Amino acid sequence: MKMKNFNTSKIIGIDHGYGNMKTANFCFPTGIIAYDSEPLFTADMLSFNGKYYLIGEGHKEFAPDKIKDEDYYILTLAAIAKELKAEGISETDVHIAAGLPLTWTSGQKADFAAYLAKNKEVDFTYKKAEYHIRITGVSIYPQGYAAIATFATKLTGINLIADIGNGTMNVLYMINGKPQSGKMFTEKFGTYQCTLAVREAFMQKTQREINDYIIEEVLRTGTADISAADLKIIKSVASEYVRDIFRRLREHGYDESTMKLYVTGGGGCLVKHFCKTNPDRMVFVEDICAAAKGYEYLAEIQLSVGKGV
Repeated sequence: MKMKNFNTSKIIGIDHGYGNMKTANFCFPTGIIAYDSEPLFTADMLSFNGKYYLIGEGHKEFAPDKIKDEDYYILTLAAIAKELKAEGISETDVHIAAGLPLTWTSGQKADFAAYLAKNKEVDFTYKKAEYHIRITGVSIYPQGYAAIATFATKLTGINLIADIGNGTMNVLYMINGKPQSGKMFTEKFGTYQCTLAVREAFMQKTQREINDYIIEEVLRTGTADISAADLKIIKSVASEYVRDIFRRLREHGYDESTMKLYVTGGGGCLVKHFCKTNPDRMVFVEDICAAAKGYEYLAEIQLSVGKGV
């Protein structure tokens, strides 16, 4: 996807997920380990302000407030570097377009924007390449809506958007392409909750631990190279999790016969593999980078009409 521009700035959309960081063209795990001295393995190393960070290592635990530490700031620099490298750029102005869960956007928007823009000029090294960027602005948009923003105006009738991420599930009602501000919901019910439930059930039934990689592979693809008995345990928990998703959607007024459901985010894989779906009433937005692309799309429109951030 070609990079968008506004004046001298490159508009870079970043989806700060709890499981993965996404830009318009890249996806990498939301993991980070900090070191005071250069680590032994440096393939994915970012250095900034005298510290060293291995990007994509470890697993960052769910935290409603993303600005409580430096982690998401460093991950943001890595995301920007990936996009700039693809364009052969090492020095430029950058306008960041990012997002927050639907019902948290208004309360955290200003703080998150300030967090991302706290250094107007930033020098750092990522994967042995040096970068010098100037942050010219930050725009924050609601998660869920961003993933369907590029075609939202074409929607007719009542549509329900379910953005199922690693940490949260965002639910938004649309009527004839317009979001209904009074019908937005955010729940801490992302796919990581399913992973935790699988872990617990597996230990109870087998007295063995199971690696998260295997769990995630089954959730993502519906299967894995493991025994039939072990696979059955994971599938059973995943199916119950998906049933719970639809129970929660119905609590928020979802009615399959009168509205179409758009499923976005990584959790869409679970719905696809562990639920009998009606293709006439359910649409999967399968592009994992859809939200990041949506942030860029919304920022370009907003900036071009002079509304700034």
